[in-house]
Amino acid sequence: RTAGAPDAMGASRKLQDEIDRVLKKVQEGVDVFDSIWNKVYDTENANQKEKFEADLKKEIKKLQRYRDQIKTWIQSSEIKDKKALMDARKQIEREMERFKVCEKETKTKAFSKEGLGQQPKTDPREKAKAETRDWLNSVVSDLENQIDNFEAELEGLSFKKGKQRPPRLVHLEKSITRHKAHIKKLESILRLLDNDELSPEQVNDVKDFLEDYVERNQ
Repeated sequence: RTAGAPDAMGASRKLQDEIDRVLKKVQEGVDVFDSIWNKVYDTENANQKEKFEADLKKEIKKLQRYRDQIKTWIQSSEIKDKKALMDARKQIEREMERFKVCEKETKTKAFSKEGLGQQPKTDPREKAKAETRDWLNSVVSDLENQIDNFEAELEGLSFKKGKQRPPRLVHLEKSITRHKAHIKKLESILRLLDNDELSPEQVNDVKDFLEDYVERNQ
């Protein structure tokens, strides 16, 4: 073994760990997508359906980001065995096709109702609620993306046992914990909003604070 081999091994092991992490996230994402997909088709309630469709869109966007990363790895000469990556890519693309079908059906239904003059007039309260729900979902999505980035950076940081932990590592761990706490709160707010226990106006009161928080945590 040459003197440079251990470093190369270390680099490739680090890359393999990162690939394993993303493949695990893809599998989790596909499972979540499947369970939301079933909810979309099981519910008769139009508002619930709309909410689940928004969740589905959020999940597919996440999977598409993983697909971009996987495509980069597939093209890399560093990685010899690409079967698991190819399979994951196919899996994501299958879900993307299913999402397109769902989106098309939604648009077709809305269009046919409009064509028949049956489109119900949107209740301003419902419209405000839907807008607030979409905004809350987008904040949750932004925070989840930041957590993914923090975790990826965290895996790249190393320190020797018994030595002081690097400040960046401590900062990232605190940020992840804080983000997760905020996501939990936001999910509670979403439930309260859906159950009419909170009004869109009440939720909008914290809009500036939350947008500032997401922005500053980049």
